[in-house]
Amino acid sequence: MKLAITGKGGVGKTTLSSTLARLYAAEGRQVLAADVDPDANLGLALGLSQEEVDSIIPISKMRTLVEERTGANEANKFFKLNPYVADIPEKYAKEINGVKLLVMGTVDVGGSGCVCPEHVMLKAILSNLSYRKDDVVVMDMEAGLEHLGRGTAANMDQFIVVVEPGARSVQTYTNVKRLAKDLGVKQVRVVANKVRDQRDEDFLRSVIPPEDFLGCIHYNPEIMDADRMGKSPYDFCPAAIEEIRNIKAIIDRD
Repeated sequence: MKLAITGKGGVGKTTLSSTLARLYAAEGRQVLAADVDPDANLGLALGLSQEEVDSIIPISKMRTLVEERTGANEANKFFKLNPYVADIPEKYAKEINGVKLLVMGTVDVGGSGCVCPEHVMLKAILSNLSYRKDDVVVMDMEAGLEHLGRGTAANMDQFIVVVEPGARSVQTYTNVKRLAKDLGVKQVRVVANKVRDQRDEDFLRSVIPPEDFLGCIHYNPEIMDADRMGKSPYDFCPAAIEEIRNIKAIIDRD
């Protein structure tokens, strides 16, 4: 199972990603959770302390590793476009509550068209994760899919867009579905978060095709409380966890 969770910032991608990862781990599955969002919070949501999270160096910031694998350095401006990365998860992932967490980081450069050793390294790792046959892979993504290559995206089982009950959030789903089609992704599904009442749910079901709608996570102050305390929602929000468990059942069934 290879899942990529995307959506705008603040919609609840990390809550869904971390809970799905822990639910699969609770079943005894091998789970690798990749934090691909520049605003990396997946470690806290999985149950790490702030001190533990602060001690993690993202892969993109490991200059020696990037130079070693790509061959790029100040003296050599040419580098490998397909560096060896298959051993990266085992060497650099941090295990918490049965989940291996790999923090990818981002590249602090201007312009979206940059091809640099760090970008090449991150894309190679994402591609490698999509081929891990024995693992459940959950990627907590940044909004949009432009940073993914065609082969990487096509190897994911599902893209799940987390939306809120609003037109602008639903537009994100529409944009992701369009980009995903260009990348060869066949299945883009939706999870609605922060749903307050039946009117919210009715609105979402009226604008999202039934075959794409996985379910709702209702507005729950316990999730906000867990976030404020820097704790995993899995350990504090039983009602939300049950809703996500039901969403997972649909993912597994399909």
